[in-house]
Amino acid sequence: MKSLGGCFTAAVVLGKIRWGLMLMLSVFIYGSHAPLLTLSKENGQIPFSASSVVVLIELTKLMLSLVFLMIWGCGQQKLSVSWHHAAPFALSALLYAANNNLVVHLQLFMDPSTFQVLSNLKIGSTALLFSMFLHQRLTARKWLALFLLIAAGAFYTYGGLQDPQHMPASDMQLHITPIGLVLIFLYCLISGLSAVYTEVVLKTQDLPLNLQNAFLYFFGVLLNIIIHLSSSSGAGFLEGFSFWVLLIIVSQALNGLIMSVVMKHSSNITRLFVISSSIMVNALLSVLLFGLHLTTFFFLSVLLISFAVYFYYGIK
Repeated sequence: MKSLGGCFTAAVVLGKIRWGLMLMLSVFIYGSHAPLLTLSKENGQIPFSASSVVVLIELTKLMLSLVFLMIWGCGQQKLSVSWHHAAPFALSALLYAANNNLVVHLQLFMDPSTFQVLSNLKIGSTALLFSMFLHQRLTARKWLALFLLIAAGAFYTYGGLQDPQHMPASDMQLHITPIGLVLIFLYCLISGLSAVYTEVVLKTQDLPLNLQNAFLYFFGVLLNIIIHLSSSSGAGFLEGFSFWVLLIIVSQALNGLIMSVVMKHSSNITRLFVISSSIMVNALLSVLLFGLHLTTFFFLSVLLISFAVYFYYGIK
């Protein structure tokens, strides 16, 4: 009995270690995305088609899901799978595609800094929809923790990093139009809805996660190919690609699969903490690669995130 108990304890510990490493990897991938985009630029401009990169990310996720399904899911495929299992993921893919395209149009109605600050409101919309659709009552302490995450993101965007050769960090005038306010509200709503709806589908279906991912990314590939073809300017599909772009595609595909695991076995709230914590990786890489300087706002953001983690997970 002691031997069985010891094996069970070791398995639990090993599972927690794997879970922690997976979350840390996701934090690193989120935090490295912006620096990788900067490294991929040529003469200050992104040389590749963003829509073609999205297609390749979705295609990579689909291929990995199918490979994992063949390796680990063969024994589970005796289940009865029908079109009704796949159909809900079409809406997930549609919501994700709509949000990705909305981000592009938002830049026309506000400056990037204003967008980054206001986009943090999607933390609140995601949490609100999470509590409504998954019937999870969040205490006042947990709402406070989520508010601290929003504030941390806003402070970091406002001035967490600074280029010593260009003081202040940006001379761009802050602005937002009334249409921009409506669109940023819509963006935060769709962002929360897409994440929470996908979590509901993943948890309510009694199917292997890799099969669910295959459904989701099949529709993702299909929709994004349509978007790419409708918005293509005639440039080559792989024009401007480099090692850094390949790294972006692989890392973002891997992170998408990790987030599916998080939503299936944890929640979107965990995903929000992962995304917020990634600013520390972003800052470290920006300092090491581009010589940017940390400011007081960065340390304030880290402090707020630490308090948020403590209030949400630490107090019993």
